Amino acid sequence: MTRPLTSIGPINRSLRSEQTHPLTFRLREDGAPVWLAEYHSKGGYAAAKKALLQMSADEIVEQVKDSGLKGRGGAGFPTGVKWSLMPKDESINIRYLLCNADEMEPNTWKDRLLMEQLPHQLIEGMLISAKALKAFRGYIFLRGEYVDAAANLNQAIGEAKAAGWLGKNIQGSGFDFELFVHTGAGRYICGEETALINSLEGRRANPRSKPPFPAAVGVWGKPTCVNNVETLSNVPAIIVGGVNWYKSLARQGSEDMGTKLMGFSGKVKSPGIWEVPFGITARELFEDYAGGMQDGFSLKCWQPGGAGTGFLLPEHLDARMTSAAIGAVGTRMGTGLAMAVDNRINMVSLLRNMEAFFARESCGWCTPCRDGLPWSLKILTALEQGKGQPGDIETLLQLVKNLGPGLTFCAHAPGAIEPLDSAINYFRDEFESGIAKTPVPAATRIKEMEAA
Repeated sequence: MTRPLTSIGPINRSLRSEQTHPLTFRLREDGAPVWLAEYHSKGGYAAAKKALLQMSADEIVEQVKDSGLKGRGGAGFPTGVKWSLMPKDESINIRYLLCNADEMEPNTWKDRLLMEQLPHQLIEGMLISAKALKAFRGYIFLRGEYVDAAANLNQAIGEAKAAGWLGKNIQGSGFDFELFVHTGAGRYICGEETALINSLEGRRANPRSKPPFPAAVGVWGKPTCVNNVETLSNVPAIIVGGVNWYKSLARQGSEDMGTKLMGFSGKVKSPGIWEVPFGITARELFEDYAGGMQDGFSLKCWQPGGAGTGFLLPEHLDARMTSAAIGAVGTRMGTGLAMAVDNRINMVSLLRNMEAFFARESCGWCTPCRDGLPWSLKILTALEQGKGQPGDIETLLQLVKNLGPGLTFCAHAPGAIEPLDSAINYFRDEFESGIAKTPVPAATRIKEMEAA
């Protein structure tokens, strides 16, 4: 049986409340799902009732926009702005809301926590969002391996339907909304919203050319909005608590508003997920929440938010966990779930493992990604085996340049290559140590790389 995930760390176990931890205050201590009766007893669906019966669609959009809520899937685009891009034409009566619950980013499991333990919170968030978007149907596009999440979401949807929170004329409001769980086949690229849309339609999961954007032409050619699980789960609290309260949750000076599920994994003493205010420092997460490194290990470097973010050094731990602050030290905050790399790990081996994943998950739609990532993998494999050749590191750096932002069809390749760029920058000597002392003839080298 899978060990329940928890966001309750030793530092905040007794401090969680509706006022400080809007995403996680309803969690049970035993990690069991919060079903409808308990969710109601903890204020559940109060926000939906307010939104459905007392607010117009435009008022909901404006409140979310004013709150400063940004996408929690990694891109960080302002949610209210994204909602406002949906067409205003009232004659367009078929619109869709899609929840991106694919969560295929290595080292990221925050959405799994919310779906397994607080399924009604996501349903309520989608219901309010659907009212704002005038969407009559929603889909939760779920990572296929999340079997428990699928079961819990489907059970919660059944409860919500029976209680009149889904279906026709919800709570007498005149608003109709249906919600379905769709499990994917397990492809990283489905985290890209247009690839997700293609997959939902039964097509190959390739990203689409934009424009048109999904807000204009989305699933089955209709206006569509795609939001992340954690993003949608924030909406009920914003509706009930208001804009000023939500903004006050972040640390003073933070440009990102509210709280965020963040975490640390690796050889730390207490790996986990915690709901913390934006603006907290990475050092606080690492030392106060995760407890620092396990005995016998030291911190070599760390990634702030998933395998597609660049490596940072221990000296960067004083950076605040916001998109701007992490960007200022050279990478992206991503999903906010950090990974500690210990002193016993060889960076070439780590990057070889990462690029193997990214090369396998490429959809193959554009040449730089389709051919460039496997090329980087072959070079890294040779370096790991001590068979690298002079010029290999320069070739890797050229691939980093050629696969950068704006040079590929979507953001898969730029994300895949970002950790390689930072690893070479900070640990070039480990790459250089993989270059063979005796050069290998070119013909032999080609055969070895073709066989790899």
